[in-house]
Amino acid sequence: MPLLPLAILSGLIALVCAAFLVLHAFRRSVGTGVMVLLIPCYVFFYAFSQFEHRRKGLIVSGFMACTVLAAVFLGLGAHGLAVLTARPPPVF
Repeated sequence: MPLLPLAILSGLIALVCAAFLVLHAFRRSVGTGVMVLLIPCYVFFYAFSQFEHRRKGLIVSGFMACTVLAAVFLGLGAHGLAVLTARPPPVF
């Protein structure tokens, strides 16, 4: 179960990076900001094509990598919990 705290940490880092993307999109225009918020695939298009920031590489790679890591850690942690709960109790 130590994977679940790692999933939370990765999710928080991805959330901070996503906040940079959303704020930049809303500063550009309200329509772009709404599209980044509501259309899941548009955030990836926006991050690579229209996002301009001096730390673009760090923000975009942090968003992508931490999103994938959070999903992997959540999946593995949930699988570990399912395995633990599926075992029959020990008989004395």
